[in-house]
Amino acid sequence: METSQQNNEDDSALSNLTVKQRLFFVVLVATMGALAFGYDTGIISGALPYMTLPPDQGGLDLTPFTEGLVTSSLIFGAALGAFLSGYFSDRFGRRITLRSLALIFVAGAIGTALAPNLHVMVAMRFLLGIAVGGGSSTVPVFIAEIAGPKRRAPLVSRNELMIVSGQLLAYVVSALMSYLLNDSHMWRYMLALAMIPGALLFIGTFFVPASPHWMVAEGRIKEASRILHKLRETPREVKKEMAEMRQHAKASRQGPSARELLQQKWVLRLLLVGAGLGIVIQFTGVNAFMYYTPVILKTTGMGTNASIAATIGNGVVSVIATIVGIKAVGRFGRRTMLMTGLTVVIAMQLALGCVLLLMPQDMTQSMFALAAILVFLFFMQMCISPVYWLLMSELFPMKLRGVLTGAAVSFQWICNAAVAFAFPPLLAATGNGAFFIFAAINVGSLIFVITMLPETKGKSLEQIEKEMRERFSEQDQEAADGVA
Repeated sequence: METSQQNNEDDSALSNLTVKQRLFFVVLVATMGALAFGYDTGIISGALPYMTLPPDQGGLDLTPFTEGLVTSSLIFGAALGAFLSGYFSDRFGRRITLRSLALIFVAGAIGTALAPNLHVMVAMRFLLGIAVGGGSSTVPVFIAEIAGPKRRAPLVSRNELMIVSGQLLAYVVSALMSYLLNDSHMWRYMLALAMIPGALLFIGTFFVPASPHWMVAEGRIKEASRILHKLRETPREVKKEMAEMRQHAKASRQGPSARELLQQKWVLRLLLVGAGLGIVIQFTGVNAFMYYTPVILKTTGMGTNASIAATIGNGVVSVIATIVGIKAVGRFGRRTMLMTGLTVVIAMQLALGCVLLLMPQDMTQSMFALAAILVFLFFMQMCISPVYWLLMSELFPMKLRGVLTGAAVSFQWICNAAVAFAFPPLLAATGNGAFFIFAAINVGSLIFVITMLPETKGKSLEQIEKEMRERFSEQDQEAADGVA
C-alpha cells in the first residue's frame, strides 16, 4: 500500500520544481516502463538472426517454429502481466505496482542474457513479458490520473513515444553491435541492456507521488489534495478536480460493489469495446513489421546486416510519427485519428503485397518494400498506437479502472502474440498474400471504429465514465422499446 511517509518524501523531492517540471519528472519516471517495453519488444528483431545460429557459433539453433516461440513467449507473459497488474494496481496503488514490475524487468533481462538453452530462454522471456504487460496497462492509467483533463492527452501519449524510442534504441544497438562486434554472443549483450530502464524505473518510483484519484478512491482525501496542489497550476483547478473526485468516490461507495459493477451489462459492453480496440491495433500487423522487418527484407535479397540496419528506419519514423501524433491528439478527435490511420494502413498493406508480388527481386523492390513499411509505420504510430493507449487510460470506470484496463490490454497482448507467432508460418504458407489478409482484416477494424467507438476528447475521467454508463445503458432501453 502507498504510505503517508513516502508521500511526504515525494513532496520534498519535488518541492523546488514548477508544476510543469513536476509533471514532466513524474511522466519521465513512469515511462521508463514504456522504454523497457519498447526495447524488449524491439531488440528481438536484431537478436534473432544470431540466435538462429548453431550452438558452436554462439546461437541457440532456432528454427522458424522456435523463432516464433521465443518471440511470442514474451507476449504471452505480457498478457498475464497486464491482467494481474490491473488487480494489483487497484488494490495496492499504481506506484507500488510499477516498482514491483521494475524488479521483474531487471530479473527478466538478466535471465534472457544468460539463458543457456531454448527452454530457459522461453521461460525468461515469459517472465520479462509479465513486466512488459504489467507496465503497458499500469503506466497509461497512472499518467492519466496524475495529468488532469487539460494535459491528459499529450502526457499519456508520451507513453507511446517512449515505447517507440525504446524500439529505436534497440534497432540502433542491434545495428551497431552487428557491424562493430565480432562476437558470437553479441545477442546476449543486446538482451542484457534491457535491465537499465528497469533499474531507472525502480529508483524513480521513490521520488514520484501516488495517484490522487486512487488516493480519493481509498478515502485518503487530505493526502490526495496535498498531491494535487503540487501537480496543478491554480487552487481553482485543485478545488474543481477534488470536488469531482470526491463526488464520484461517494457515488461509487453508495453504488454497486466492484463485483456487482462488473456484472452490469454496460460495463461488459465497454470491456468488449476495449477488447475490440486490441484487435484493431494488433491486427494491423504492426508487430509483424516491427519484429520481422529483417526477415521480410531478406526475402527481397537484402543481406542480414543491411536488413538489420534498415530497421533503424522503422524506429526513426516511429519516433517522428509519435511526436507528430502527440501534437495531433490534442487537436483532433480519437475517432478521426483512428479512421485516418486505418485507411492509410490498409492502402500500404495492399501496396506492399503488390510490390513483393509483381516486382522483380532486386534492390528497387527492397526500397519500395521498405518505403511501404515506413509509410505504414508513420500512420500507425501517429494515428493508431497513441490513441489506443490513451483510450485504455480513459474508457473504464474508476472503481474497476485497473482491472478492466488490465483485462483489455491483456487481450491486446494475446492478439499481439497470435500475430507474432503466426506470421513466420503464414508468410511461408501464403507468401505475399499475407499482407492482403491483413488489409482485409483492417477493413473490418475500420468498420468497428466507425460504428462502435465513442469520442472522449476534452472530457474529465468522471465525465467519460458518466457518458459511457449512459451510452451503453441506452442499448438496453432501446432493446426494451423495440420489444415493446
